[in-house]
Amino acid sequence: MNPGDYVKYRSTGTVGKVVETRNEGSEEWTLLDNDLRYLSSTLEPATEAMYKASYVKDRVKGLSYEDVEGLKEELSKVERYSAITASGGG
Repeated sequence: MNPGDYVKYRSTGTVGKVVETRNEGSEEWTLLDNDLRYLSSTLEPATEAMYKASYVKDRVKGLSYEDVEGLKEELSKVERYSAITASGGG
């Protein structure tokens, strides 16, 4: 594993980007961009798409009530516009 590689922690599915690896005794540890360090043997390769999906999921968890209400308002506008948009089936 090299800095910049995408990896997934097998136990929880956490996906991150490798920041550094370090040997401590007989074990290699990998620091990810989420500031967590994992035994390298517990990680497997991941893709950039997996990383982005994980990032979005984690960001949504951190939204405040006001943020969620704002998103609901935006969604309701989209739903109102789509309700008046012409559509037909032939």
